[in-house]
Amino acid sequence: MTLATTDTATVIGGGLAGCEAAWQLARRGCRVRLCDMKPAKFSPAHQSAHLAELVCSNSLRSDDPHAAVGLLKNEMRALGSLIMQTADETAVPAGKALAVDRDLFAETITRAIAAHPLISVAQEEITTLPETTGGAVILATGPLTSEPLAADLARFTGTDRLFFYDAIAPILFAESLDRNVIYQKSRYDDGPGDYLNCPLGRDDYTAFMAALKEAEYTKLHDFEDAKYFEGCLPIEVMCGRGDDTLRFGPMKPVGLEDPRSGEIPYAVIQLRRENKAGTLYNMVGFQTKLTQGEQRRIFTRIPGLEEAEFARYGSIHRNTFICAPEILRATLQTQARPDLLVAGQLSGVEGYVESTAMGLLAGINAARLLQGCEPLSPPPETGIGALITHLTQTEVNHFQPSNVNFGLFPPWEKKVPKRMRGQMRAARSEKALKAWIETYQL
Repeated sequence: MTLATTDTATVIGGGLAGCEAAWQLARRGCRVRLCDMKPAKFSPAHQSAHLAELVCSNSLRSDDPHAAVGLLKNEMRALGSLIMQTADETAVPAGKALAVDRDLFAETITRAIAAHPLISVAQEEITTLPETTGGAVILATGPLTSEPLAADLARFTGTDRLFFYDAIAPILFAESLDRNVIYQKSRYDDGPGDYLNCPLGRDDYTAFMAALKEAEYTKLHDFEDAKYFEGCLPIEVMCGRGDDTLRFGPMKPVGLEDPRSGEIPYAVIQLRRENKAGTLYNMVGFQTKLTQGEQRRIFTRIPGLEEAEFARYGSIHRNTFICAPEILRATLQTQARPDLLVAGQLSGVEGYVESTAMGLLAGINAARLLQGCEPLSPPPETGIGALITHLTQTEVNHFQPSNVNFGLFPPWEKKVPKRMRGQMRAARSEKALKAWIETYQL
């Protein structure tokens, strides 16, 4: 179906981000048309007719206010998040995590959306991007966006700027790397170069390959085909092609002699800077379906990574998302169409909470557009702002979706004790968010 909007905001997608966006619009006095293709049509992962269905885990991860995702949850609570309010109301025991009764959670949100006088729910599939006349559109259709709409979005963004599969290598905190072992050099460059290199001797490489062959891997979902790009193969697939495949592939040592000794290692694992601040490094070519526990066990045996801390683990799964640094403004508006905003995982974030946070911000900004106000970008010291920084300031050619983590926040101006970092991040976030809310009367 093709839709043209008026001064009513249109939200496409009834998942966490779409419901949050609709709620934020409505609580600011805007009329909303929330479009969801269920129950007439389901994605391969959905089964319930309810809105806000949790298709994987029922956990929203840590609720520790000094953890990055816990900090983000508190920001959303302060901004009146429907999803967070419902999660708190339907929580089940889960230690330090916030987990919910998934059926009650979805039922409660569905009732709240249906009962709001300014929200109308249209149970229909939208197959093309709506054109607007004085309105606003929020696209929040998630990682399993239907094929017709994904095709139209690909035409809008450019087919090379819309991705349908997500192959992510692990990302490490820079401060946890052992610089006494790791050296800086780009392949063939005379100077220090832009890459960090973990050198492996023959025995190190042999032990690494043996560990890969015996490791435990995450299984694909039934709706995910094992379709890998030849230039982006999982390390375990390359390992299966022969013992030297990795050593002549992403672990090739040629041109990477150690400047301290002048020797060329037997194999090298390169780390590439993930953000401008240099707080995060990506393991080049190490996209993998190893379980998180196995990634920790095997990769911390690599010389120089013995104490490595993971900002995120590697993964491979089906995921539709845009190349946010090229397409989005810091307000979640698209560069080409300021009336079109993108939220949820489609915007280039990972996780229930992060997706919802992008829906919350998109809802705020769509309401501001309808009311003739300038859209806003949150302070970078906040979790929401840190995600926006990732979406809009990452190098285009290296962009990958990310969960919230402290590596996305502004770097410390001076050294901070490790045990105090979470607490200080939370205090900074709370102060910045409070000022932002008061300034713009959010």
